[in-house]
Amino acid sequence: MASFNLLLLPGDGIGPEVMAEVKKVADVLGKAGLGTFETETDLVGGAAYDAHGKAVADSTMQLALAADAVLFGAVGGPKWAKVPYEHRPEAGLLRLRKDLALFANLRPAVCYPALAEASSLKREVIEGLDIMIVRELTGGVYFGEPKEVVTLENGQKRAVDTQVYTTHEIERIARVAFDLAKVRRKKVTSTEKHNVMRSGVLWKEVVTRIGAEEYPDIELEHHLADACGMQLVRWPKQYDVIVCDNLFGDMLSDVAAMLTGSLGMLPSASLGAPDAATGKRKSLYEPVHGSAPDIAGQGLANPIAMIGSFGMALRYSLGLGQAADLVDAAIADVLASGMRTRDIAAKGANAVGTTEMGDAIVAALRKRL
Repeated sequence: MASFNLLLLPGDGIGPEVMAEVKKVADVLGKAGLGTFETETDLVGGAAYDAHGKAVADSTMQLALAADAVLFGAVGGPKWAKVPYEHRPEAGLLRLRKDLALFANLRPAVCYPALAEASSLKREVIEGLDIMIVRELTGGVYFGEPKEVVTLENGQKRAVDTQVYTTHEIERIARVAFDLAKVRRKKVTSTEKHNVMRSGVLWKEVVTRIGAEEYPDIELEHHLADACGMQLVRWPKQYDVIVCDNLFGDMLSDVAAMLTGSLGMLPSASLGAPDAATGKRKSLYEPVHGSAPDIAGQGLANPIAMIGSFGMALRYSLGLGQAADLVDAAIADVLASGMRTRDIAAKGANAVGTTEMGDAIVAALRKRL
């Protein structure tokens, strides 16, 4: 039985609560003989700042570099609102992404049949939704230089963020999107703002070339990012795989997340390039939701996105596609039974807590093993 080393970084807020439910799922899979999961837990975000004075310690980074996959909860909260910018909790996540060279962020938006009514959109618009947003994660405006706030001679301040992309960066994220489309519905939508941004001109040019030269059997269309946001709300099922830069991917993936009814439902994966020798990728898996400090410590958080993120780790990093299918099916079974956490419960309905939802998914998983 294959053995895997997982680094768990629960982080802040509801992160530790939802991560605890992942450990239950991993234990069940291990006892069923689907893999041996050796886990190590460390600090990140505000918790790491309190302990080490930085959002992720160098020793933690070494563990992350050695792990078969990193599972990340959430970071941030009002407690750390005034820490120095370079040590803010989010800096820990940014360093993990940068040092692990995690350039491809995969964010699925799937509407479970039992949750079609949880969306703010009409059932016929959302039912059967299954799209994948592929976001470039290590370039663009979040990392471009110069990035500064300067005081001008007249006393006013000027802030500058720089959008930068190279051909190589666009090529590799485009290939991830096209490769995913090959095993899905064979359609890629590339989004940018070539009408007003020079980086968008290059983005469209490179994605078009990669599609024509390397993936002629995949349908490629181009949408301006703002128009894509509008279409996601109007008729999201027109999309299969959407590939976008760092900034637009951040925005569009959150729009897609809320189509399903709750940020608490959606997992994500951040992947690096395949190793030349082993073919393995550095990887980090995290729920799309944040640290939700308003409900932290109350046992109210929805653990499905965190458990789903572990499912993506099984599929994309550990080569355990069967186990990933079982986890996804267990989540669907529990939702079909009518069980809901507060974020997806109908108004006035009784909602279960984090532990109860996690236990129900574990029970459904055992039935399928």
